[in-house]
Amino acid sequence: MLPGIKPGALKDASIDEKAISRTEAIILSMTEREREKPDIINGSRKKRIAAGSGTSVEEVNRLLRQFEQVSKLMRQFSSKGSKKLMKRMKFRP
Repeated sequence: MLPGIKPGALKDASIDEKAISRTEAIILSMTEREREKPDIINGSRKKRIAAGSGTSVEEVNRLLRQFEQVSKLMRQFSSKGSKKLMKRMKFRP
């Protein structure tokens, strides 16, 4: 269930299995510390992760950007203003 999305709206959504396996390969190529603190990933680490996962540095960058965006969204939902946001979206737990 996602706030603001009607049940069944994602019923026909297609899932790109290759994208999921690439993402998994990138994450598995990271060290434990890099998974815990993605901020420490610099250019040389990105090259190592890309080589270890069989992907490009651009794909590693894309995954890190997506992670940052989701993290921001989660911080917004967990902040004090989240109750007002939930009311605006007519979310009822």
